[in-house]
Amino acid sequence: MRVVFIGTGEIGVPAMQALVQSSEHQVIGVVTQPDKPVGRDYRIEPPAIKKALAGAKMSILQPARIKDRQSIEEIRALMPDVITVMAYRQILPRDVLEIPRIASVNLHASLLPRWRGAAPIQAAIAAGDSETGITVIYMDEGLDTGDILLQRKTDILPTDTGGSLHNRLAQIAPEALLESLRLLAKGDPPRIRQDNALSTYAPKLTREDGKIDWSEPAEVVERKIRAFNPWPGAFTTIAAESEKPRNLKIFSASVVDVRGATGEVLQSDKEVIVAAGIQGLLLGEVQLEGKRRMRAAEFVRGFPQALGIAQ
Repeated sequence: MRVVFIGTGEIGVPAMQALVQSSEHQVIGVVTQPDKPVGRDYRIEPPAIKKALAGAKMSILQPARIKDRQSIEEIRALMPDVITVMAYRQILPRDVLEIPRIASVNLHASLLPRWRGAAPIQAAIAAGDSETGITVIYMDEGLDTGDILLQRKTDILPTDTGGSLHNRLAQIAPEALLESLRLLAKGDPPRIRQDNALSTYAPKLTREDGKIDWSEPAEVVERKIRAFNPWPGAFTTIAAESEKPRNLKIFSASVVDVRGATGEVLQSDKEVIVAAGIQGLLLGEVQLEGKRRMRAAEFVRGFPQALGIAQ
């Protein structure tokens, strides 16, 4: 089949590469986001999908708005049988969804209808889910509401972070995509309606979402620390007497059975423990604003004034 791949984020790179390498289908074009300035020096960088296609001879479209008439006509001119989408970060209008001869399908990083929205990986870990996966859906104009074509599952491990689960789902996606295309090519593929009563929503995250609420149980905070690693990053505020408050990013922690006032920092030369609403957290790796990443015990030796309350 003639396929157009639409995507931006790194999670979609293995699926796109598998599609390009497939002998069963022809990738006739790729649509991704425009190059953008990144970093402190604002250097212009292409999105991950475009980087992965360096040297490839195919049409790469980078519209600022895929809803614009010119963008729609450029995609229509490619005459695809199927459009496949993963992590594009723009909503596709009906005019685009109806272009392909067979279907427009989306690969979503959750077991829909659970965790529709922009941050399903973090949401699944933070909620304590035991499994997640890749769902391939027929696209409609709703937010991840289309009928299900197929799903592939994976367990969520007690040690999983947002980063490790992201990478594992990225490796599951190629098989899910290629099997979906095989089913579409055969005709009469599965089509299972989502149960909206079971749906949950995972909104887009901001840096402020990473601020720890120490009144929550320690197990809830620990899951959020893992879920938000590397983005948006879990952090607390250390209020030292002689300095202005500074953010302390927390990369890892483990639940310990302690008692203390909410947010109380209990520490020694060998460990740093913060009391939560129920139990407490033994901090692993941390990073104080303006400093390098280090073990919590090393941090407290160099910053002894951190005794007090985490906020």
